[in-house]
Amino acid sequence: MNKIRKGDKVVVTTGRDKGRQGTVIRVQADDKLLVENVNMVKKHQKPNPQANQAGGILQREAPIAVSNVALLNPATGKADRVGVKVLADGRKVRFFKSNGEVVDA
Repeated sequence: MNKIRKGDKVVVTTGRDKGRQGTVIRVQADDKLLVENVNMVKKHQKPNPQANQAGGILQREAPIAVSNVALLNPATGKADRVGVKVLADGRKVRFFKSNGEVVDA
């Protein structure tokens, strides 16, 4: 079970964008993820008239390692570690390690 999923609010813990918050756009198989407006890079795009695509310099998100982000705890407003536990009814859920609150309802 992934501790960070698409749609989660995360905080960047290390690197150039340390402290910035964003929503996870996509989780890739190689333990990387795309976070909205974090780790922005410039891509020089050639025009492609067949695909009706204009050229120029585009700004887009680059992948960031899962180890460099932490889930945002809405109760405290800070980054928090996440664990996985099995409930009495057999469901696996994520929970915040600091206060034990369940992330998944």
